[in-house]
Amino acid sequence: MAAPASAELLAPGPAVIVFLAFALAYFLSALVRAITATLSPTLSVELSLNASDLGLLAGGYFFGFALTQLPLGNWLDRHGPRKVILGFLTMAVLGCAAFAMANSFAGLLAARVLTGMGVSACLMAPLTGYRRWLNPATQLRANSWMLMTGSLGMVAATLPVQWLMPMTGWRGLFWALAVLIGLSMVVIALAVPAWRQSAPASGSDATPTTALSKGYGLIWRHPYFRQMLPIGFVNYGGMVAVQTLWAGPWMVNVAGYSAQEAAAGLFGINLSMLTAFWLWGVINPRLARQGLAPERLIAWGLPVSFGVLLSIVWLGEGAGWLLWALFCVSSTFVALSQPAVALALPAEAAGRALSAFNLAIFAGVFVVQWGIGLLIDALARLGWSEPAQYRGAVAFFGLCCVLAYLSFLHAHWKRTRA
Repeated sequence: MAAPASAELLAPGPAVIVFLAFALAYFLSALVRAITATLSPTLSVELSLNASDLGLLAGGYFFGFALTQLPLGNWLDRHGPRKVILGFLTMAVLGCAAFAMANSFAGLLAARVLTGMGVSACLMAPLTGYRRWLNPATQLRANSWMLMTGSLGMVAATLPVQWLMPMTGWRGLFWALAVLIGLSMVVIALAVPAWRQSAPASGSDATPTTALSKGYGLIWRHPYFRQMLPIGFVNYGGMVAVQTLWAGPWMVNVAGYSAQEAAAGLFGINLSMLTAFWLWGVINPRLARQGLAPERLIAWGLPVSFGVLLSIVWLGEGAGWLLWALFCVSSTFVALSQPAVALALPAEAAGRALSAFNLAIFAGVFVVQWGIGLLIDALARLGWSEPAQYRGAVAFFGLCCVLAYLSFLHAHWKRTRA
């Protein structure tokens, strides 16, 4: 793994300022992402949405997100994080405003897709910059703490949103989000350094051909990328799908929570995730110095999440927010895959590597969010009770998680023995 050229490394002070500027935008993007879980009871009543509608509405954000990932990677490598994220956040402002004005499910869905497109650079832009501006151990820490910031945004999307709803309504919340995203654009424009094209560093594993290529062939063919792909799509995508949508309806429709209790449960889940990502940021540099590769940590730790899912399905009505928090926290091992993919490929292709992997993750979120909703509705038509519908859908999701993990292990063993 090649480190960035030392001339491009940021000093600690400027690095912190850049991190905070990007973190503000990512906080808001995560709040927008997760808010549908808290608003789902209100939107269901006001617009007569069923489970598959809710899944599609939440998934529309991730569909828009996925649409932009491939061109986003090329643009990040060519134009740099600041210019790209400012252009994209303009769409996010428009998407939030459109959601606030929508009067139909189709309008809400179109606005969610536009918003997803607009915030799709909020993590990829800083991670692309960090690949060049920070050393490898600090990149792992910065990645974990960006995810911690995202969890903070998801915490803000729970009880705080529930408290604000009587005062602003859901439309007022989205107008406020549009204004706040606009303010974050000003902060980024002032704080983030300009981008400059650079040749591969001496000793880099990149060649002039691969560094200057605008395509994704180098990325898709890379064995490390392909090894991480199944768990990125299913396990990582599934963790986000649960955190941002299905944990909430489970608590209401299976565990019998009120809307207020479900919001409190989501608050607990996201606070647990915030703590987990903060701890990963603390220990990641130490683990890197000890030579513990991310794939080894994933292989050891991810199976815990399968046991938790089995417990959730088994307990049914008795599985509340604590078990869902444990599932999400035990799934955070898979988050180590994202910076690892960037470090495994040349720095000049970081934008494409990160965006391609992010495409897999958010395509997975879309498929899992909508797929669970479709399964719930299908089992309802077969006459299953509502708790049984949810248990069956989650059981099928758990099976997919295990199969993806086994595919990851097979590719890992094959690559290490080669």
